[in-house]
Amino acid sequence: MSLELLSIIISLFGLSAAGFFYWRINRIKVIDEKAKQISQVIREGAMAFLNKEYRVLIIFAVVVAVLLYFFINPRIAIAFMLGAFLSGLAGNIGMRVATLSNVRTAEAVKDNVKKGLQVAFDSGSVMGLAVVSLGLLGIVVLYYLFRDPQIIYGFGFGASSIAIFARVGGGIYTKAADVGADLVGKVEAGIPEDDPRNPATIADNVGDNVGDVAGMGADLFESYVDSIIVAMVLGALGLGIFGAKAVVLPLAIAGGGILASLIGNLIIRLIKKGEPHNILNAGILSASGIMIIFSYLATKYLVNQSLSLFFAILIGLVAGLIIGFITEFYTSAKYKPTKELSKASETGAATNIISGLALGMQSTIVPVLVIAAAILGAYKLGGLFGIAMASVGMLSTLGITLATDCYGPVADNAAGIAEMAKMGQQVRERAEELDAVGNTTAAIGKGLAIGSAALTALVLSISYAQVAGLQFIDLNSPFVLSGLFIGGLLPFVFSAFAMKAVGRAAYAVVNEVRRQFKEIVGLKEGTAKPEYGKCVSIVTSAALRQMILPSLIAILTPLLVGVFLGKEALGGLLTGSIITGFLLAIMMANSGGAWDNAKKYIEAGNFGGKGSKPHEAAVIGDTVGDPFKDTAGPSLNILIKLISIIAIIIAPLL
Repeated sequence: MSLELLSIIISLFGLSAAGFFYWRINRIKVIDEKAKQISQVIREGAMAFLNKEYRVLIIFAVVVAVLLYFFINPRIAIAFMLGAFLSGLAGNIGMRVATLSNVRTAEAVKDNVKKGLQVAFDSGSVMGLAVVSLGLLGIVVLYYLFRDPQIIYGFGFGASSIAIFARVGGGIYTKAADVGADLVGKVEAGIPEDDPRNPATIADNVGDNVGDVAGMGADLFESYVDSIIVAMVLGALGLGIFGAKAVVLPLAIAGGGILASLIGNLIIRLIKKGEPHNILNAGILSASGIMIIFSYLATKYLVNQSLSLFFAILIGLVAGLIIGFITEFYTSAKYKPTKELSKASETGAATNIISGLALGMQSTIVPVLVIAAAILGAYKLGGLFGIAMASVGMLSTLGITLATDCYGPVADNAAGIAEMAKMGQQVRERAEELDAVGNTTAAIGKGLAIGSAALTALVLSISYAQVAGLQFIDLNSPFVLSGLFIGGLLPFVFSAFAMKAVGRAAYAVVNEVRRQFKEIVGLKEGTAKPEYGKCVSIVTSAALRQMILPSLIAILTPLLVGVFLGKEALGGLLTGSIITGFLLAIMMANSGGAWDNAKKYIEAGNFGGKGSKPHEAAVIGDTVGDPFKDTAGPSLNILIKLISIIAIIIAPLL
């Protein structure tokens, strides 16, 4: 049996497992009718947004495909459309199962926390397995048809294009609703989170799905496929060194990762007792251990009996785990940095924000050193192909790490539904316990995505240099220097537009919530029902409108630099964007995650608890961090890879 056929079988097996988990969730009966109604409203709002977003993206995808067909290569156009379609499909699957699972998680925690964890994790597993299985399946099919890894760059371009719009649009939606709900609800009105009296509550819960499920799914889908594609291309170029099977080694590692993720998934289910966070970590570490064994066997028998690539893969896998746990250290309320950030809230919002920014900047130190060490170590072992395989290794267990990531929004929605449906204090507290764990797992997922993005973007930029015929990047060249500065600027400009978009949409939500509290008699007292649909409509329109400009900046900048300044300047742009984009993404993600958990730490009864002055300061800090961690920050890892792939595709024309 060929490795390509085996990869297809494994992909289909992963999709079948995802279908099984979906069936398990769907058969859970929801008894609480009010909770069911609230969940249905959230589901309808989420799917309405996604459908409107996809209608915009279909037009974009068709236009780009036509241009690729006539001006670049018809086969690249086909690959582009397949990548765009599967990226959208993965996001759609994740959204559907998340909005199905939220109320069922709330029902499950009536019995105990472990049952609720299982339902929410089943939901995340559907998303995780759908992403890796569809990604691997698409790449294998294209390689089987065309036998040219270069053509598959079009698949990565399609995935990245959809991801940038989905991440930015979903991020604007979720954070505009969240900020609006918090500023008026918690700060001005003094009511709890997810209180049914807050008109922005439904929009906030919808946002958890469109941003943290569909957006995150599209984000990691493109990270996953880009890492495999660039490794296959470099493997093809290094056939004389590593043997004929080097080009399919990334497929073998990806397939093994799906199986390892399934085993880790099983281990989570077999653990009967323990803290939710520890249970999830046990599954991830188990999958990583299995992946190490599989990588050893795959490299030993596929690549000229050489183990150098095994150690390169191991470096990537270990680097990903280190970055994940460093992210947890800086963002979890269990550790000193977030506790100190909570304490800073005692002296007001200003000191909270200053401390949060400093925390984010400081948190870049270890990830940068880890990535630098990974680059040097992997290059020493396997050259550029070694770096590419390190990136594949880092994302090899994405099937389970994404499951723990997407579990978080489901748990968050469950806590919100429990509050709005008045399912009881115990249900609410259990759901909040799962939500708190979800905040940490989501932060770890963002750290992993950013780390892998840096490695993948680096190798993509080097691949561009090879395709463009650049032997080296001359730092004395004014064109290279101008490209470096433009590239360094790009992540800041992109982030500025993304954050301003959140601010504009949040402004409209805040005014709408204030209007309803003022004009609807009995709303604050709980005797009147808010107009939830108004806030949903506001953020839907704003997100779809505001996502266009940041996304176009990401797509058009490399085109303009390449055409008007030349291929050397474009090479400089790629390098500059990777450096600043990587650092800015880490800083934003960790600052935002720490602000969020500092708020929750205070809400748990520390430093005065809910309703205190420190709590008010922490809420303001959290609203600043929201667009950091869920809009601009995570979008940057897509940005630095997208511009690299665009550069590779247009290189023959320069």
